[in-house]
Amino acid sequence: MRHTRYALALGGLLLTGTAFGQVIPPATGTAPPPATPAPPPTPAAPAKSAAYGPGMKINISPDGSKYLRLMLWTQVYARYTENNTGTLRAPNQPKESQVDFGIRRSRMVLIAQLNPRFLVYTHLGINNQNAVSGGVAPTTDGKKPQFFIHEAVTEYKVNKYLSLGAGLHYFNGISRLSSASTTSILPMDLPLTNFPIIETSDQFARLLGIYAKGRIGKFDYRLSMNDAYLTNQTSTPLSLGTTTAATTTTPAVSTGTGVANYNPQNTNHIYQGYFSYNFLEPEANLLPYMQGTYLGTKRVFSIGTGFLYNKDAMYSRSAGSAVNVTSAVTADPFANVATNKHDMVLLGVDAFYDAPLDTTSRTAITLYGVYYNFNMGPNHVRFVGAENPGYGASALRGNAVPQSGTGGVFYGQVGLLLPKNLLGPKARLQPYVAYQHANYEGLKTSDGSTKGVNIMDAGLNVLLDGHNAKVTLNYRPRPDFTNVNDVQYRPEITLQTQVFL
Repeated sequence: MRHTRYALALGGLLLTGTAFGQVIPPATGTAPPPATPAPPPTPAAPAKSAAYGPGMKINISPDGSKYLRLMLWTQVYARYTENNTGTLRAPNQPKESQVDFGIRRSRMVLIAQLNPRFLVYTHLGINNQNAVSGGVAPTTDGKKPQFFIHEAVTEYKVNKYLSLGAGLHYFNGISRLSSASTTSILPMDLPLTNFPIIETSDQFARLLGIYAKGRIGKFDYRLSMNDAYLTNQTSTPLSLGTTTAATTTTPAVSTGTGVANYNPQNTNHIYQGYFSYNFLEPEANLLPYMQGTYLGTKRVFSIGTGFLYNKDAMYSRSAGSAVNVTSAVTADPFANVATNKHDMVLLGVDAFYDAPLDTTSRTAITLYGVYYNFNMGPNHVRFVGAENPGYGASALRGNAVPQSGTGGVFYGQVGLLLPKNLLGPKARLQPYVAYQHANYEGLKTSDGSTKGVNIMDAGLNVLLDGHNAKVTLNYRPRPDFTNVNDVQYRPEITLQTQVFL
């Protein structure tokens, strides 16, 4: 009986083990392949910076119709300059050439819109600081440059065709480049000829007044009426002549030169306008700044014309006219010395073309040309040097060139955005050439012929992040007009870095 129980127990254990360890044979046919192992999880892609677009924008309303925008940019120069003849670097220290460093521009723009009809913006910053000039006393040193307001504007949108604004603004006339964006220009810098009255009757190419702007179909316009800033306040009618010294028997005599200068008594308004027609894609016109090159992102072909008019802006004394310099004359020369008043009339016509050439290689071309006719009174010529490395108040010091005057001016530029990947996946190359030719009637040689002004720039933009981060190398053989009968060309090599956020 006991043996029977042992047999039954052993049989139960064997049956249980068989049940748990049994392998069911596969179905007839080919055995299935082993399961594909699961792929490892894909690592997260590194964060990629988004395109910068129109600036740092802070939305005040959920739909973005109310916002605040901030734009910042700085352009820094490292430059070799062979100076104009007779340039000083410090008091009584002549300097033929030097390597110097400077801040061409460091600025910011604040824009606020509380609804689609109202806009307010402020533009401020510094310009042209180096160790020699551009400071509080710009002809003495470069320390503590003035941080000043470039623009302060309020604007109201009347309808889709018209907006009205007021304040210190940049809606200038004459040409496209007279309201150019300084962050997207093709060459290293703008030719100051596009701002013929800069820092005379305007405030650094801006004017205080009212303006109207708008677009009707493909036609864009901007018009303004402005106050003329008081200028040339140290000038008097005696400044318009040469004075011979008095003798024991004759008084001093002031003889007119027939050369016009800015009228310190000018209180008339300045009227400006610019009109353009876009044949291809429209351009943004919310702000006054006109694009220099789109780097192949748009197809733009625009022609335009503009003007600036200021009554009695200039004055002169006829060549050869003479007046005895008596105590009464020196006490009130405006009442006792006859002068001629001249209206300022500045005209321009230009064309701009910017388009991609090949979508695969992302090449693009930029072309621009403008012709100016300046009437600024007889024989007027003005010399200006941007971020001038020369010391003192001499108009011909440092890198000064004939910037404006009565006569005609042509300026043109061409740039080519080269194929992508020449410098790797990020950087792009954009070589350019710019050329300016002017005939100012005040630049006459000893035989009476007019001496032309020829200024050429050749350079290369290295675009690290479009216009937001770029480096520019520029070469200029600059004409030195110290001796108009023997104009010498001085080399000027500049490396500029620009960051725009």
